[in-house]
Amino acid sequence: MGIEIDIAWLTLIMFGSLLALLMAGLPLAFVTGGLACVFLFILGDARALNIVPSRIFPLMTNYQLSAIPLFIFMAAMLERAGIINDMFDVIYKVMGGLKGGLAAATIIASTILAAMVGVIGAAVVTMGIIALPAMLKRQYDPKIAMGSIMAGGTLGILIPPSILAIIYAVVAEQSVGELFIGAVIPGLLLSGMYIAYVVARSYINPALGPAIPVEERVSNADKVRLIGKMAAPITLVVVVLGIIFSGVATPVEAAGIGTFGAFIVAAIHRKLDWPTIREACTTTLKASAMVIWIMFGATIFVGLYVLEGGQQFVQDALAATGLGPWGILILMQILLVILGMFLDWVGILLLCVPIFVPIIKALGAAAFGLSNPEDLVLWFGVLYLVNMQMSFLSPPFGYALFYLRGVAPAEIPMSDIFKSALPFLALQVVGLVLCMVFPEIITWLPRLVYG
Repeated sequence: MGIEIDIAWLTLIMFGSLLALLMAGLPLAFVTGGLACVFLFILGDARALNIVPSRIFPLMTNYQLSAIPLFIFMAAMLERAGIINDMFDVIYKVMGGLKGGLAAATIIASTILAAMVGVIGAAVVTMGIIALPAMLKRQYDPKIAMGSIMAGGTLGILIPPSILAIIYAVVAEQSVGELFIGAVIPGLLLSGMYIAYVVARSYINPALGPAIPVEERVSNADKVRLIGKMAAPITLVVVVLGIIFSGVATPVEAAGIGTFGAFIVAAIHRKLDWPTIREACTTTLKASAMVIWIMFGATIFVGLYVLEGGQQFVQDALAATGLGPWGILILMQILLVILGMFLDWVGILLLCVPIFVPIIKALGAAAFGLSNPEDLVLWFGVLYLVNMQMSFLSPPFGYALFYLRGVAPAEIPMSDIFKSALPFLALQVVGLVLCMVFPEIITWLPRLVYG
């Protein structure tokens, strides 16, 4: 046998070295996987390394996970076909007459976009390229303009079909469909809060978000024609989500239909050609490979930690704090936010969820005032998704901040991008608290659909 190390020390060494290597800028997938192999060898012997294939194989053969490349491909096809530009154009013209209308249009477009794209980066970058120059040209306050793009962009992590929800469901052994449905109302709630905030601020101080001049507005007949242009992609989204929600097909089958539909939509928009398909395939390959590699690495890392008694150690440590069930839940949410400042979402999910979910289950549904024990994992899952949105906006390493930095005009300083995220970060905290205090926001719709 290998060396015996006390679990408290092991926790410190494992997570300390993980943090140190990540700070050095090494990719998460190989840091977690590599460290896990090193510790496996130190703690055990050559036989212990058998954990590696036995943890990876169930992921490789997991049917649910095949939805990920399909949804990413569907998104990439729609993006390449120029649907997103068209959609922003339509909503922009329909809502431009309102004060703050363009910022609201950006958030609405991002919400619809989130229903097409399960990935965050695409939404923030695309909206940054299309919407930011449009708003700055109309004398919008840069902070409101940037904040609405980043906040809208992060909705992709919550509104189905979210890639993160699929991975959470696989790790927590939860139904993907239920998680998707549970995330709908919180997603729309946050989207509504962002819009209300932007429009309210623009009405209080019209200089922040002026309406577009009368001569640039479009007539009602034109608005109807513009909305007609969007019929194909919106029908696709409705069909894909409708299939999942009505339970006709599994999310994987729906993703397959969506991918096929994306080809048709691209053809209708006369954008179906080899370069489009090739680029979409490359994007899909890169994104899926990144996600899957992180999953492989992190699952071995956590598997080893749990095997060495980490699960019990975390449980005892939380119990020793003397906090009640709510205290523990709030502590978990704070931990997730802090991790969100440094790690990426797949990593956080695979490091925390396998440890947190059993603890939440052990506390029991009654402790949180939930009548149905089955709602517990679902409720925690959606809370987790809402929380992960915050990680994208939280300085210093929030992804959305850097995605936007890449496309924002050079004269806007990074500090302004940070500042523009803060009011929306506060709204996300409010949203998270609402979902914690009123679990019905999450559980009502799945109960309605699944009975």
